[in-house]
Formats: sequence, C-alpha cells, structure tokens
Amino acid sequence: MKNSARISKGNANNGGSNQNFNRLAPVNNSKMKNRNRMGGGGGGLSLQAFANAKTKTDGYNPALIKKQREFYKNAKYVNKYKKSLKQQNQEQGSSQATKSVEEVGERHRGKRQTGNKSAYSLKEIYEKKREEEEKARMEKEAIIDAKKRKKEESEGRRKAQREKMLKRTRSGQPIMKYRIEHLLQTIQGSND
Repeated sequence: MKNSARISKGNANNGGSNQNFNRLAPVNNSKMKNRNRMGGGGGGLSLQAFANAKTKTDGYNPALIKKQREFYKNAKYVNKYKKSLKQQNQEQGSSQATKSVEEVGERHRGKRQTGNKSAYSLKEIYEKKREEEEKARMEKEAIIDAKKRKKEESEGRRKAQREKMLKRTRSGQPIMKYRIEHLLQTIQGSND
C-alpha cells in the first residue's frame, strides 16, 4: 500500500507528475543498511555454490600452460633433430655413391691421388694466416704504445703547468709570471 501511495503522488522534482509509474520506489532503505552494517546481508554463497565455484576451471592455469609450452618446444626440437638426421643420412648416401664412382674412375686410370699435396697447401695457408695475425697484433701494440706515450706526455705537461699556476708568494699571493705566460701561450696558439 505504501508503494502505490508513493507512486501515485509522483516525484516532487518533476512537479508531481506520474511519469515514473513503472518504477518502484525503494521500500525501506534503512532496513537494508542496518542489515549490511550488521554483516548479515544475506548475499553470501551457499556451501554447495562455494564448492562448485572452487572446482570450476576457467582455462587459465599458469603451471599447466607452462608444461604445455615446454612440451611443444621439446617436440619442435625433436622434429628438427629427426629432420637433420634424415638429411645427413641422405647426404652421406649420395656422397658415398659419388666416392665409389670416383674410385672406380681412378682405378681405371691407374692413378691414385695422395693427400700430401693438400696437406702441404693447408700448412702454407695456416702459416700465412698466422703471420698476418702476428703483423696485425704488432701494429695494434705499436698504436697502443704511441697513444700511451702521448697521454703520459700530456699528463706531465698538465701537471707541471698546474704546479706553476698554484705557486704562491710568502704572503699567499699567486705568482703572476706563470699566469701571464699561460695567457700569452693561449693567445699565440689561437692566432696560429
């Protein structure tokens, strides 16, 4: 009865018109507030609903996803390994066939090639390469030594100039002779 009375009166904001007829006005907000404040809102899950909610799988399990990813990764590696083995077997089969054909051809000619010639050329190549590497290393060392000497010289000059600039008289005044020399050198250096 109270609801119908509220609805028929209408809203005070819209001048008492009955536009919100289908909407029900809240019955007793104070009772709901009190129930919520006391902690007995009645919105909790039943034990059965709670158990079902816990056992449901939504498809997201990080450990399971990690295992599957690792499994597929390993499977991919195994497939690659098998393919490479198969390829090697095919290459070996074809290379053995070509070797046997070459051997037959050599026997007919009566000449068999010795491996000394190839070993000698490999040794020469190795020695040349080693000499080039040694030359490059020596050049690098010379460059590094030159840079080191240059750096030491410049540090020595800076140190000497610093000592001159810090010299003072007995009364603690800076000696102007060295400062004027420095200014003169910088001016002459900029003119050149």
